[in-house]
Amino acid sequence: MALNIVEKVDGAVKMRHAIVSVSDKQGLDVFVPGLIEANPEVKLYSTGGSHKAIADILGADQARKSLVAVSDYTGQPEMQGGLVKTLDFKIYLGLLSETYNEAHVRDLERVAGVAIDMAVVNLYPFKRTVARPDVQPEEARTNIDIGGPCMVRASAKNFLRVASVTDPTDYPGLLDEMRTSGGCLSMATRFRLAAKAFAHTADYDRAIADYFADRSDEEIAACYRVL
Repeated sequence: MALNIVEKVDGAVKMRHAIVSVSDKQGLDVFVPGLIEANPEVKLYSTGGSHKAIADILGADQARKSLVAVSDYTGQPEMQGGLVKTLDFKIYLGLLSETYNEAHVRDLERVAGVAIDMAVVNLYPFKRTVARPDVQPEEARTNIDIGGPCMVRASAKNFLRVASVTDPTDYPGLLDEMRTSGGCLSMATRFRLAAKAFAHTADYDRAIADYFADRSDEEIAACYRVL
């Protein structure tokens, strides 16, 4: 299959649809209302604890207008234990679709999907978990994020249109830009965010690899009742 080579992109992209799935909820109380202030028509798609946090921040009336549960959008309930929430074709079609690609537009129409312009995603606290002296391998395994890194990488890959937001300290600057640009983020900002996002997932994967490299198979087996 031929690679999809893009030649035409928008310099400024309005943030109309954002998916929010964060372990670190620092700054959401300012960032979420700021997104709505910059673009009152924005829709926020979220899951689990992030959805609850946003609903509490917005209040019932605004949440009904601006907040959408990912399970309602995809038509698929979460897997028990939250193991699968965002790994869905409609989510990744929304993150990877390109503005000027007619086939992508038809795909979105076919599944009643939307182009997602921003992914606000940070990951399960693996490093903090394994830093505890009493941590067990099963706790470490459970804190390996799957859907989060996938969304970060997809949104960062498509910086041509999508803002991949992984660091809460970036929230104030992004809001400043959006307030002065009609709710848009520039190509330069999206590229900067993408570079930071790929560094974020690389560091995350390195921490996981290092943790398991330091464990023996006997140590792992001792943590489970092997049948």
